[in-house]
Amino acid sequence: MLFKAPQADKPTILLMIDRNELEDQMLKNLTALGLGNLEHADRISTLKRLLRDDYRGIIVTMIHKFRDLPENINTRDNIYVLIDEAHRTTGGDLGNFLMAGLPNATYIGFTGTPIDKTAYGKGTFKTFGCEDDKGYLHKYSIAESIEDGTTLPLYYNLAPNEMLVPHETLDKEFLSLAEAEGVADIEELNKILERAVNLKNFLKGKERIRQVAKYVADHYRENVEPLGYKAFLVGVDREACAHYKHALDEFLPPEYSEEVYTGNNNDSKLLKEFHLDPKKERQLRKSFTKLEQQPKILIVTEKLLTGFDAPVLYAMYLDKPMRDHTLLQAIARVNRPYENEQKEMVKPHGFVLDFVGIFDKLEKALAFDSDEVNAIVKDLKLLKVLFKNKMETIAPDYLQLIEGRFDDRDVDNLIEHFRDPERRKELFTEYKEIEMLYEIISPDAFLRPFIDDYGTLSALYVIVRKAYTKRVMVDRDIQKKTSELVQQRISTNGVMADDNFVEINAETIDLIKKKQGSDATKVINLVKSIAKTAEEQSGDLYLIAMADRARAVQEKFENRQTSTTEALEKLLEEIKENEVRKQEQAAKGFDGLTFVVCRMLEDAEIGEAEVVSRKISKAFVEFPNWQSSENELRELRKKVTFAIFAECEDPYQVTVLVEDFFQLLEKAGRV
Repeated sequence: MLFKAPQADKPTILLMIDRNELEDQMLKNLTALGLGNLEHADRISTLKRLLRDDYRGIIVTMIHKFRDLPENINTRDNIYVLIDEAHRTTGGDLGNFLMAGLPNATYIGFTGTPIDKTAYGKGTFKTFGCEDDKGYLHKYSIAESIEDGTTLPLYYNLAPNEMLVPHETLDKEFLSLAEAEGVADIEELNKILERAVNLKNFLKGKERIRQVAKYVADHYRENVEPLGYKAFLVGVDREACAHYKHALDEFLPPEYSEEVYTGNNNDSKLLKEFHLDPKKERQLRKSFTKLEQQPKILIVTEKLLTGFDAPVLYAMYLDKPMRDHTLLQAIARVNRPYENEQKEMVKPHGFVLDFVGIFDKLEKALAFDSDEVNAIVKDLKLLKVLFKNKMETIAPDYLQLIEGRFDDRDVDNLIEHFRDPERRKELFTEYKEIEMLYEIISPDAFLRPFIDDYGTLSALYVIVRKAYTKRVMVDRDIQKKTSELVQQRISTNGVMADDNFVEINAETIDLIKKKQGSDATKVINLVKSIAKTAEEQSGDLYLIAMADRARAVQEKFENRQTSTTEALEKLLEEIKENEVRKQEQAAKGFDGLTFVVCRMLEDAEIGEAEVVSRKISKAFVEFPNWQSSENELRELRKKVTFAIFAECEDPYQVTVLVEDFFQLLEKAGRV
């Protein structure tokens, strides 16, 4: 936008990044956009040269490159300085060097944290703010971000009282310190904590570390691992991290956890035990972002608490006093959205388990606008209230549909009741919200009064879901903690069991007529059985087309465009037709492809259907690589088109037939 604006008149734009890895990332992104006028001021001399030589274009650099920058090195007014982490980047002498060197530049500050109520915020607004009442040129709030789905809400819970820092100690040595308010980076925080002797002694007590480690291990195993996600354990300093690694290894397999901190040559033997070389650290970071790879828990104190994005990170075990920007940036590691391709896992929110007691004093810990604080993090107790409300107001309407203990009659009743797609949609939406709340809260004594009803509701959902899903197999219908409850309440009757599918053959019709259960259940089972048979015999194009017709019957059945009896008769007729075509196909000596083409041509009343279908079959032999070669596929389509066109003068009908045929091949997985 700046380059295109005529009034900018060939500007110089400085992008100020605060970390090396972001500098590299920014350069790659700008290059990918195709911006040619781009320079990387990777050293002080390069920056001075570019500014002195009046370079026009983008300069990517970092604030520390402005050390000792000459005054008035460039006095143009069409220089624009875009500064990341503006709430702290320009503080101190470096900011003075920058602004003295470029006195007429326009400075635009960006920050990812709300700053208006902090001491740092006042200075930031003085530097960057405009003349409006709120001080921001533009504000995209955390609440808006959550609503848009670009970040997730955060929930917290306090650890048991005996592990929390005594209120007086936390308040006196940290929360009430004037210099701690608005603390903007981890280095400043660490300096403050170095003076908090009693606080650190409590946090690093040998017995407490072992107690916290056991609690973390149990919580991870029971609450986080079943959801499939990963966690951070944040220690107060590097020594605490080393002790936590030893303690966690008592309660979890050693490969579950790794620690990441900066090592020094003069470190103690304890600290050197966990030094990482750069290559190993890079590998650890990468492995942690993969669900299926170890480690599952990273033990950190400073590194990775800013700028590290791992969407699989769900839980943070916080054992380091933090506040304001440092706290917000740290806990924001767990609010990144995540869902896998199959949508079996959709991360609901981030979670923080507080072992310090910071969240018990939120008004002091986050000196931001109250609306922002309420949007940032909420007490886990709110989820319990929400679960209780849903189980008392929504669940009863569904539970009354179960009369027995999930026998055939109950299954039949559920299939009939949820025949309407809108009813199913409402059930699926409501249940998934209740299920996720249960998975997050469990295990907890609070759930005891709800277990029976929740288990019944879950079993009801599974029955309806498996009956009406478009897929033969349902991927992870229910979450891990819920699965056991469902198994306790349901037998392998009705549509529940995979082995209840009937084999599609000459005996199927008699078998279905003798089978117990309602006609509605038989319709559902037959559609799924036909689909399963087509899937197992994927080379049989007739079965693929038959499965499509069966699904069309089910759709009309669900929308009450056809009666249950009519739907069942239509499906039985399809099975009967399939047996007839097997005999006819064998008699003519056709393979599956030739027969299907012949049948399609006959249905379209194309003359010499058998002759044309044999020509098409030969074309497939002529182009054996048509599945992998675009050129052969194109030539094959030509051959098929001309073969049909020889017997049909209507070009539109020929086009439709060719398209239908290749779509059928695609469904069969051949294209």
